[in-house]
Order: sequence, then structure tokens, then C-alpha cells
Amino acid sequence: IKAVEKAGYGASIIKNGGINKNTFIKTGRVTEEKAEKSSGLKRLIISAVISLVLMYISMGHMFGLPLPLILKERRDIMALTQFLLTLPVVLINYEYFTNGLVQLFRLKPNMNSLIAIGSGAAMLSGVFSIYAAMLGKQTELYFDSAVMILTLIDIGKYLEARAKSRTGDAIEKLIKLAPETALVRRGSQEIRIPSSELRIGDIVLVKAGSSIPADGEIVSGTASLDESALTGESLPQDKSVGDKVSSGTVSVIGYFEMRVDFVGEDTVLSKIIRAVDEAMSSKAPIQKLADKVSGIFVPCVIAVSLLTLIIWLVVTRDIEKAFMSAVSVLVISCPCALGLATPTAITVGVGQGAQDGILIKSGEALEALNSVKTMALDKTGTITEGRMSVTDVILCGISEPELLCKIGSVESMSEHPVAAAIVKYAKENAAELRIPADFRTVTGRGVSAVLDDSELLIGNIEFMAESGVNIPKRSEEKAAELGNEGKTVLYCAENGVLNGLVAVSDKIKPDSRAAVNALKNIGLEVVMITGDNEKTAKTIASKAGIDKIISGVLPTGKADALRALKTSGSVAITGDGINDAPALAAADVGIAVGSGTDIAVSSADIVLMKNSLFDVVNAVRLSRATMRIISQNLFWALIYNAVCIPVAAGVLYPAFGILLNPMVGAAAMSLSSVTVVTNALRLKGFKFINPKSYENNKPIDENKGVYEVFGKTTSVRLEISGMMCEHCIAHVKKALESVKGVTDVRVSLENNSAELKMKSSVKEDMLIKAVSDAGYTVTAFKTAD
Repeated sequence: IKAVEKAGYGASIIKNGGINKNTFIKTGRVTEEKAEKSSGLKRLIISAVISLVLMYISMGHMFGLPLPLILKERRDIMALTQFLLTLPVVLINYEYFTNGLVQLFRLKPNMNSLIAIGSGAAMLSGVFSIYAAMLGKQTELYFDSAVMILTLIDIGKYLEARAKSRTGDAIEKLIKLAPETALVRRGSQEIRIPSSELRIGDIVLVKAGSSIPADGEIVSGTASLDESALTGESLPQDKSVGDKVSSGTVSVIGYFEMRVDFVGEDTVLSKIIRAVDEAMSSKAPIQKLADKVSGIFVPCVIAVSLLTLIIWLVVTRDIEKAFMSAVSVLVISCPCALGLATPTAITVGVGQGAQDGILIKSGEALEALNSVKTMALDKTGTITEGRMSVTDVILCGISEPELLCKIGSVESMSEHPVAAAIVKYAKENAAELRIPADFRTVTGRGVSAVLDDSELLIGNIEFMAESGVNIPKRSEEKAAELGNEGKTVLYCAENGVLNGLVAVSDKIKPDSRAAVNALKNIGLEVVMITGDNEKTAKTIASKAGIDKIISGVLPTGKADALRALKTSGSVAITGDGINDAPALAAADVGIAVGSGTDIAVSSADIVLMKNSLFDVVNAVRLSRATMRIISQNLFWALIYNAVCIPVAAGVLYPAFGILLNPMVGAAAMSLSSVTVVTNALRLKGFKFINPKSYENNKPIDENKGVYEVFGKTTSVRLEISGMMCEHCIAHVKKALESVKGVTDVRVSLENNSAELKMKSSVKEDMLIKAVSDAGYTVTAFKTAD
């Protein structure tokens, strides 16, 4: 802390014990930015009021405004009065001088150094004028310039702080998800305690409409949870006994009791907040380049200012014009815009991702994803669902309920994943399962048991052959056909006679093919890397639309395969399992599916909370949109300085008589900073696309939504019939939000209505159709007067 303070800045230890308002919020980015905005407003008001008084005294006579006679007749009293008015403005803006001059004396001048030199020079010139006036000499007073420079800088800084505080909306929304209190059962009593006092093992009671205060597991009851704040998924998710629940999610319907497993900073919500905060604070490589440019730029500006002063004095011998030009160069070239170009865009980009369930851990990852040429995808759990499920049931002489009863009853005794899939399918189809006798497992072959005095064998073809079961040719051909599709086929025999086949496989996710097509449409090469055999890999790849496959690789082999792919450009990989961790760490960008293992998530640079492969597409698009904004910001910041510095130095004066006053230079500098921040805020209009609205063969518009932030909006109210529950609300809300140009959708079950804001491009029939497609009816359409 002493080292940081010695360098001219302030520092304190971060004490983050969780997400309650007494810990995270007190020390977090959100509070810091709001405090900066509040103090900036106070400073601006004081500076502006004094500046107006000073401008009236110094320039009022030019417009025939009345002034006290003593100020008109006594030049020394006029100068002293202006000096006394200037002092408070200088004192409340002392940070520009303390930080700027400290860095200047350390030979590491920064943007504050330029402000301090410019305003300080005008101030010292005014002090000199006081003495000159006392001696009866007529000199120019520059106190108004000194004050207006600081005031205009304050205006720019306040507008920056106001804009930057908006970029922390994502964190603030996440923080507010955690409830202040929790209802717990202690002994035979139900008591309400602060959430920060929860302990691992506590039983928390969660009613409909309540937020969950910690991470844990449901021990009794059922509910539908709104997890949209963490995952971006708008539809409520059904939960029952044994399911995991996360802090910050909301119980829409139902009542349950949960056991607390994680509290404070160990909860998923707290980890997300911390990761987003760290990502917003991190520097992308392009920002480090901008910092280096600023480090070289400031000394060069000081040199140009001195050179301007010397040339004006030598050529014109006009001290006043030489002084004004030199100060204008210092003020107008302050590289605030250059310093803001990257961090504001990174902050907004990371925040937008977090709100849609895309957790970007650093600015480096956001920038690196922009340059990725190849997207490698793990198969199991990424392209596929990651769990076995029954795909085909082939009957040989008995009914399906009978076959499912026999095979389900026997497999219920096994813990194998394939057995779990069969049992699940049997239960879903209302099969009556019974407990078999003499259950045994034959390793690598299958299982056997006795049910209703009949011997049942379930397993592969080798097990059937060893047990003397005859396999009809037609059944053998069907099994071979299913095997060629990458499915695992189990035979079921009863007393030596085949009575059915069941095929299981790891199905691809519903949105995988659309995601792969979308990745191709935005110019990425898609490669599947898997440890499975080539036949299974080709089957899955064909269904997902992937042309290039790397199969049969071990976990370490995945990392080696990535290094080989890097020869043709930057590579990212998406995975979810422990075996993906080495590859996630080896890739230029590692993307983990949020449902994956902790080690995979911790090894990744980006985490997809929704378990949707399509979010890889949105992550790439968001990265590209952010980098475009950064490039625009850097371009305009540099062009601004390249154009304005020569003008401030006076190159236009000989031909056009144009010479910038330092006050004008300060106003222009502030405007450039506000322009850069405003440009970054356009990212808040970034539109995430989803598989349902995406057409596989339609190229994706990389600019979609980014340039529509400031369009005119209209408030609309729809009266809707057919809504009966919270699920209906979610369906209607999602349908309306899918219409391009619609924002701030609020649906009420009590009034059977939806209120929203829409761009001028949105038409009434578009909203009516969206609601109708969702299964509901618009009965009235009203726009605000």
C-alpha cells in the first residue's frame, strides 16, 4: 500500500467474504464506481458555480453587465478577487495536481500531468499578474482559463464516471440476487436469520417467490426454479429431492427444504460475481499496447508544448499567444480517451456475457477468442448430452411392456450407466419393475437374473453366443445396422430364446447441429476431438454436421492434437470433463460447459452456464463485437489527437487566424472521452441469437443489435388471454424478447398483460404473431401517448 501511495495513488486490501451487502458490495467495483460518480458530481457542482461567478467577473463587462466599481477601477483588486475564487476550485481538484506532478517528477508523466501543467501554468501566470497589477502594470489574467480547464475536465470525468457506473449493472444485478435473510429450521423452530449467518448443514425452507440464499441440495418437496439470472435460460427448471440448487435462483412454484452445502464466497453466485469482477478489472493485450502508447505519448506532448511556446516566442514575440497555444496543446492532447478506449468496452462486453450465462474470466480471453480460426469440440457432454439413453427397442415375439418389465427389472440391480438408461426408459413408459433373484454380473459381457422362474440374460452378442442363445439372422442384421449408427446394442434372452433388443447411445444435444452450422457461418473451422472409436465418432460427427474428426485420443493426446491444429492458426476448444482439462489449458482459449466437472470449469477461460453449445457461437460473436468497438475507440482517440494537437499549436493561425483558447481545448478533450465511453456502451444493445431463431444456412450478421442502442423506442401494452401460470409468463416473455427491437418486457399474470418497449422497426403484427406462435392470444394492443 505504501508503494502504491508513493506512486501517487491509493490502495486498500480487498476483503471479500461472500456476496452479502456487508462484504462484497462494500469493497466491490460497483460501490467504487458509484462513489466515484457521487464525488465527481459534488466536485462538478462546486467547480461550475464558482466558474460561472468568475466568468461573470472576468468577462461580464464585455456584455455590458454591471460590476462593482472597485473591480473596474482597481486592477489589483480584480486580480486578487479572481485568485481567491480560483483557489477553491484548485483545492477540490487537488488530485489532478498531486498525482500529475508526482508522476512528472518521477519522469513518468500521465494524463493528469498534462492537466496539472496546463491549469497550473494559467494559475501561476495569474499570480504573476497580481504582482504586476500592484506595480501598476497592465497584464492579462488567466484565472478564468485555469478554472474552466478544471471545470470542463470535471464535466468529462463525471460523464465518464456516470457511463462507467452503468457498465457495472451486470455485477449489481447479480449481487441483488442473493437474499438478505433466510428461513431456517433450528431444532423444532423456524427462524429467520441473515443469509451471512448460514452454516453448512443448515436446513433452509424455500417458499414460492423466494430467492435461494445458498448452494445446496433439496431434501424434501418440489419446485420450479427461475435460473435465468445465472444461466440466461428463461424457462423455469423443475427440481425435486436430490437435485442441486444455487444461490440467487428463485422458486417460482412450489415449496421445498434444502440442505446447505456451500455458503459465502464458495457459492456459485459468489464465484460468478468474483470472476466477472476480475474479468472487468483485467487488461487485454490490446489495452496494454494502448497503455504503452500513452506512456510515450505524454512526454511527447510536453515536448510539443514547449516547442510551441518557443516557436511562438521566436516568430511573433507575442507572449500571450505563445502561452495560450502551449497550454492548449497540453490540455487538448490529454489521452483520457485513449485510456478509456479498451477498459470500458471490455467491462460492457464481459457484463453482457454474464447476463446471458456466458462467463468470461478475463479481458485476455475475450480478445483471444476474436482471433480464433479453429473451434475444437469434445464429443461427450459437449456435442452430446453426456449420458446414455434408449434410442431403439426391437421386439421378438413379446410386447414392449413385457420386454421393458423384464429388462428393466434385471438392469435395476446394476449400477452401469447403460443399465441406468434402460431403467429410466422403462419407468418413463410405465413398466412395472420387480425385484429379480440370483442377479450376477459377467464382466465385459452382461448380466443375468431369475424373474418369475425364468432365466433372463441381457448383454452383448458374445454373451449370447457363450450362453447358447440362437440369434435370428434378421435380428443380427438389425443389430449390425444399429451398431453402424454408433449405438450400443443389448440382447435380451429368456430361457435361451431371444425376445428383444435394446439400443442405447449418447444422443447429440438438440442445438448441436445448429451451433456447428453457425460456427461455420461465422468463418470457423470445426473439429471434433474424442476418445471414442472412429466409427462412433463418424456417426456423431455426421449428425452434428462436422467434417473433420480426431478420434481415439487420450486426455494428453487431446492437448497434442490441439498443438497440431495451432499450426494453421489460433485454436479454441470446448469441453466438459476431467479428461478435457489438459486440452482446455493448452488451447489459446478454453471454453467449458457449465454442467461439466469442477476441474474442467476451473481450467477454462470461458464458462457456458446454460450447457448449450450454441453459446459458443454467441461468445465468439460477443468477442468480435467487443474488439470492433475497441478498434473504433482507439482509432477515434488517436485521430482526435493527431488532428487537434496541430490546431492547438497554431498551425491554422497564419492562414485562417484560428487559435484555440485553453478552455475550448479542455471542452474538446472532455467530449472525446465521453464519445469513447458512449461508443462502448453500444455493446449493451448486443443481441444474443438462439437455435430456434437461427436458420442453418443463413449467414450471421456480426453487427446485429450492436448499432441499435440509441434508436427511438415506444412503450406498448398488450392484453393477452390464455395465460394461467408462471410457465405461461415465461413462454410469453421469451416469445416477445425474441422479436428484434423489443426490450424491457414485463409480463403480469394478475392483469393478463405484457408491457414492453419497442424500436420503430417493430410492427404490431410482429408482436401479435410472436404471442400467437407461443400458444396465446393478444386481445388488445395499446401504445403510450
